[in-house]
Amino acid sequence: MNSEICEKIRTYFSQMSIYKDPEKTNSIFVGRNLPAFVKDFLLKRFMNVQTGNIDTIGLTEFLDNVIPANQGSVKDKIVSGQEVTLLARFIVYIDLVKGVKQFAIPDFGIKLSDGIIPEFTYKKHQGELVDGEKWGIVKLCLMEDNDGKKKHVNMVEYKPFKPYSSVDVSYLAEARRHFTTQEWIDVLLSAMEYDPDGFINMTQKLEFISRLLIFAEPRLNVIELAPKGTGKSYVFGNLSKYGWLVSGGKVTRAKLFYDKTRQQNGIIKNHDFTVFDEIQTIEFQEPAEIQAALKSYLESGKTTIDNNEFSSECGLMLMGNIPLTEDRRPASLLYFNSLPKNFRESALLDRFHCFIEGWLLPRVDTSMIFKGWTINVEYFSEILHTMRTNNSYNLLFDQLVEFVGKADMRDSKAIKRIATGYMKLLFPHWQSVEDVNREEFEMYCLNPAVHRRGIIKEQCHNIDPEFKVGMPEIEIR
Repeated sequence: MNSEICEKIRTYFSQMSIYKDPEKTNSIFVGRNLPAFVKDFLLKRFMNVQTGNIDTIGLTEFLDNVIPANQGSVKDKIVSGQEVTLLARFIVYIDLVKGVKQFAIPDFGIKLSDGIIPEFTYKKHQGELVDGEKWGIVKLCLMEDNDGKKKHVNMVEYKPFKPYSSVDVSYLAEARRHFTTQEWIDVLLSAMEYDPDGFINMTQKLEFISRLLIFAEPRLNVIELAPKGTGKSYVFGNLSKYGWLVSGGKVTRAKLFYDKTRQQNGIIKNHDFTVFDEIQTIEFQEPAEIQAALKSYLESGKTTIDNNEFSSECGLMLMGNIPLTEDRRPASLLYFNSLPKNFRESALLDRFHCFIEGWLLPRVDTSMIFKGWTINVEYFSEILHTMRTNNSYNLLFDQLVEFVGKADMRDSKAIKRIATGYMKLLFPHWQSVEDVNREEFEMYCLNPAVHRRGIIKEQCHNIDPEFKVGMPEIEIR
């Protein structure tokens, strides 16, 4: 990415910009497996905003205090009676039947049976310490149980990991006006920590950015099939604390939606998106029950689990590998044959809105990791999260687009959601019909939406000829 765009980022995103130097960053964080949004928070805190230089001594001391590389040292301190403060990923479990609030910190060997959230900590953060994965600064100490026979780890203090308590979409919109569309696409790629110069054409860039659609658009359901090494897992596992990446292992209906025995919501409830990575390696228990629940949820965002109605705005994504020919094209025109058998049902797959052609993407190597000034990941993920509930782009789509005749409802909904997602990503400064460049809207938002939904329909037709491949006729007002 050229220096002119970097300088624009520093000018118009002065408080949100950060200098990325992969070699130096890797050396500082060696031995600590941290997602990008945490690394950027820490780098920003110890970086000179003028030069981009990092106070490596100060940062290293801070890391040793709150994210020690040695797991054993944390346990030793707790056992010896010391209070320990950690910046950590932890998992909360609320047992409504027993009235117990537990937590686990897997990275430091603290199990769910070890950790207790006392009532005063829970009440102080009502609505924040809910079931699921969290990031935050926690203070821990060892306490005796009420019976005095055993001990547990007490979470005596908690500070949510939320460097930006709120983000202003209007600020982003105003800043976006100072970039061309091609420049802004490069900004988005750099914010994802990839060098725009590592992509050979605009097709590759837009395909890669399409992975962000589920970050910004609620209840968008996506399928991506791609060869290994194209950065799938990194994007969804490192750029946002609001997503959940399922990588292998066993998956149950209770884990996804609602566990009746524990009276606990599943992972879909409290996340913006849930991604099934390497879906061929995931074992779905009780597949018929999961398939029935998924059909209902993918259609309406609701499903019924053991007489309990479950609803969420979480988007779902299936990611898998696909065999390619020597020229990197799918070896078979039946793309969905790469999915597990339980997912090769047209009625289920037709409920997905969007398809990403991962084989168009380059294999990621070290030269593609971005170095330079860009928007920090924590701000970037927060702004995408905030945009999910901004309905101005949906209303703008309705003013711009008319479906002619009797358009299939699933098609029209899918096209609208995909196109709206692209508007949020690429054109956040479009606040009214007068702002919209119709040519760019058609090129970057509407046509890609029709194309991506069209692939879903074509592949469903390959499974069941009853599904028609025709797409709705659309007019731009």
